[in-house]
Amino acid sequence: MTHFRSRPGTRSATRILKHPFTDSAAFFAVVQALRLKNPLGCTSYHAQRKHFPPVMPVRERYTAKFVYLDNNKKQVGASSEVYDSLEGYETGSASMITNLANIAAHRGKVKHQKDADLFSVTLKCHDPDGGLYFVSLARDRITVSSYTDDAIRKKVEAWADSVPELR
Repeated sequence: MTHFRSRPGTRSATRILKHPFTDSAAFFAVVQALRLKNPLGCTSYHAQRKHFPPVMPVRERYTAKFVYLDNNKKQVGASSEVYDSLEGYETGSASMITNLANIAAHRGKVKHQKDADLFSVTLKCHDPDGGLYFVSLARDRITVSSYTDDAIRKKVEAWADSVPELR
């Protein structure tokens, strides 16, 4: 099992996944389980007269990549689209495939390169000891950052070890 590797500078550690997520649905399922089941034991908190949940999304990015091929299967164009939600990614990807004006402008048939797509979500977690830290999940890695205590890194590592998709 791979371990989290500490990086110099800010307190962060990253695990490169042996097998990147195969698709956005598998990725989103892991993110939702972390948010809704709260296996890291994060706690809600109040700050600046606002109530914050234990695990809160800070940033989501889903990037769809496309190539345009002529009749000889030669690449005549490429594009990528960035979305801030899974729903946007799914709807936008489908619309790119059927966008006749864009297909005509590239003078080729569009092909969605799903294996090249990128997914990332950054979640803010409030530790019971009062500190905030971030867990970032991407298609090929997981990073824990801005933590103050190595016990947090170990907690995230133990959780990641328990999730088959993150080993």
